[in-house]
Amino acid sequence: MRIVFMGTPEFSVPVLTEIIGQGHEVAAVYTRAPKPGGRRGLEPTPSPVHAAALRFGLPVLTPATLRGADAAATLAALRPEAIVVVAYGLILPKAILDIPPLGCLNLHASLLPRWRGAAPIQRAVMAGDAETGVMVMAMEEGLDTGSVALAERIEIGPEATAGDIHDRLSRIGADLMARALAALARGSLCFTPQADDGVIYAQKIDKAEARIDWSKTAPEVHNLIRALTPFPGAFFEADLGKGLERIKILRAHLAEGAGAPGLVLDDALTIACGDGAIQITELQRSGKAPVTAADFLHGARLAPGTRLAPKHSDAPL
Repeated sequence: MRIVFMGTPEFSVPVLTEIIGQGHEVAAVYTRAPKPGGRRGLEPTPSPVHAAALRFGLPVLTPATLRGADAAATLAALRPEAIVVVAYGLILPKAILDIPPLGCLNLHASLLPRWRGAAPIQRAVMAGDAETGVMVMAMEEGLDTGSVALAERIEIGPEATAGDIHDRLSRIGADLMARALAALARGSLCFTPQADDGVIYAQKIDKAEARIDWSKTAPEVHNLIRALTPFPGAFFEADLGKGLERIKILRAHLAEGAGAPGLVLDDALTIACGDGAIQITELQRSGKAPVTAADFLHGARLAPGTRLAPKHSDAPL
């Protein structure tokens, strides 16, 4: 089939690769425009999908919006039979959705209707869900409201991070979309409307959520850490000798112990929460590489009895 692909982050790249590998003709790739360089003089950084499309020699379009007659005319001129959307980041208005005769398929990383929206993987982990999945659905004007064609479920292990789940679902989703396109080409792809009950929206992660509130229960703190690894990273603040410093926790597990919230309970980085405790196993100081807890303690001391800074402080986010 002749396809237009729309996607932006790393999660989308395996799907694009699989579509090409299955022999479909990709007429063009739509992605978000390159981000400005973080420092003066640095070139803007293209999205992971943009970089992959260039490696495959595919034409790339980076419109700021898909609204308006010009955007619709540009897409119509590509003559796509179907559009595949994977974490693109722009809204597709009805004028765009109506162009491909075989419709628009979206790959979404949740078990819809639970966790519609921007951050389904992070929100599932943060909520302590036991499972999640990935679904191929027909796109419509509502936010992730379309009928579902194919789905795969996976378990969220008790120590799994959002990064772990992201990578698994990206690989599974690539195969799922390939199967959906094969069925679509045969005219045998069937759709089932989403349930009306159980709708929950996965709001975009706010940077203020990343600061750990030690008054929460140990499972809540543990789930926050898992949900925000590898990005943006749940963090606490501590004085390691040069004033308050931000430290991200990348891995931890539930542990025995109790005390005032934020209290360092031992010399193995067991930290008391509002109820229970966690033990940190991997962390990262600002501007430094991730290290194990043992390596961290070789160069920084958080002695038992130290009280970590509370959630709210004057340190900038």
